[in-house]
Amino acid sequence: MNTQHTERADEPLQGHNPPLLYNLVYCSRASEGVDAAAVDQIIETSRRCNPPRNITGLLVLGSGIFFQWLEGPRDSVLALLALLKQDPRHHTVVVLTSGEEVRERLFPDWDMELVTADAVRDVLVDALDSAQDPKNAEALRALLQQLDAGLLNGPAPD
Repeated sequence: MNTQHTERADEPLQGHNPPLLYNLVYCSRASEGVDAAAVDQIIETSRRCNPPRNITGLLVLGSGIFFQWLEGPRDSVLALLALLKQDPRHHTVVVLTSGEEVRERLFPDWDMELVTADAVRDVLVDALDSAQDPKNAEALRALLQQLDAGLLNGPAPD
């Protein structure tokens, strides 16, 4: 019998607790020559490749700095990070936080969304306003604190 399963493999069934979900936040410096077309290609590739890996998240680019939140199964996220570290479109990859816990996804419908630095605060505040899981709310507050501390502010790449 061939049945279609439309839920993510790591998402809970109704009446079950959320699964262990690994999340990783990193920042990196965009390489010289990375333009809007290159960023569009990153998003297109992410939207094609992330769903089979059960990875969701968001990507922010501001002042020549990439900031990315990834969430999904631990092995999938770490394998993606290994690939990202080899990507010549950025360098100086710094993992800001990572962890694995039982909680719902912060960005369940975003295979990968590009958010401008100007809009990221609004996205995080909206997510915080709708967060029902206390762990999600705590993670979002931490991201807002990092943003407010100037994480995305910096000189443009040479």
